[in-house]
Amino acid sequence: MEENHKNTEQQNPKSKYPQPPFPKQKQEFPGTEAAMQPLADHGQDSYKGSGRLEGKKAIITGGDSGIGKAVAIAFAREGADVLISYLSDIEDEDANDTAGYVEKAGRKCILVKGDITSEAHCKEIVTKAVAEFGQIDILVNNAAFQMARKSLQDIPSEEWVRTFAVNIHSMFYLCKAAEPHMKPGSSIINTTSVNAYSPSDDLLPYAATKAAIQNFTANLSQILLNAGKGIRVNAVAPGPVWTPLIPSTKWEDADIFGDNTPVGRPGQPAEIAPSYVFLASEESSYVSGATIPATGGRITI
Repeated sequence: MEENHKNTEQQNPKSKYPQPPFPKQKQEFPGTEAAMQPLADHGQDSYKGSGRLEGKKAIITGGDSGIGKAVAIAFAREGADVLISYLSDIEDEDANDTAGYVEKAGRKCILVKGDITSEAHCKEIVTKAVAEFGQIDILVNNAAFQMARKSLQDIPSEEWVRTFAVNIHSMFYLCKAAEPHMKPGSSIINTTSVNAYSPSDDLLPYAATKAAIQNFTANLSQILLNAGKGIRVNAVAPGPVWTPLIPSTKWEDADIFGDNTPVGRPGQPAEIAPSYVFLASEESSYVSGATIPATGGRITI
């Protein structure tokens, strides 16, 4: 009973989770959860479902760690089966850990490893989901790439191309492949960023892709609804969130990451996942083309 109280009691958002400075740290991209200091919270000890996604089938890219992992845990505890897409061998441990939480919730979890910059691989993800689940009700385009650079001249051209390939091209590939398998009432949820509104000066390619995601989300929402598809398309705009992406791409200032928010700290994946649950559920049936900001108080107007 006491533990349940800890998970549900009202808390000051400033002191709810660790505040920077954190230990200096650096990982190779894409990074792993176990090497983070402090460890992130994915809601594994706190999220309680209530059947809001009972019987749904979801695809989550980047579902091995970070926000994607928290979303996978929340979706499973709400009753959804989940396919998790992730990039490489280094993430196997994180992916298997996430799958364990999904299965412990009594739901099915499929792991698909590979590079979503390939349209063929994106098609394989969708084909696998349809073969295993028989349907696709939710598509979460969450995987992302970034690399902090101090100046325009520091950005390699191939890195610019890669950022758009991971963050934007894959979204188009996956939406195009999944849409024929999504019935009315289905939901597409894209991860944009506070950088779409207030871009960080060391993340030019990433911020540009996140602004593009905003436009893609709004536009696709209109296209699908006007075509009578009944598929809603929305986005979540996280602020700085403590995930392996940070110590593997912004290592020079990972120790002070998130201190530029009014809350004074980075968000935890567990704090972002409920927005995805809302947008995937029937509770948001009148919401499409919208973006939910979860930014630690950073302004998005």
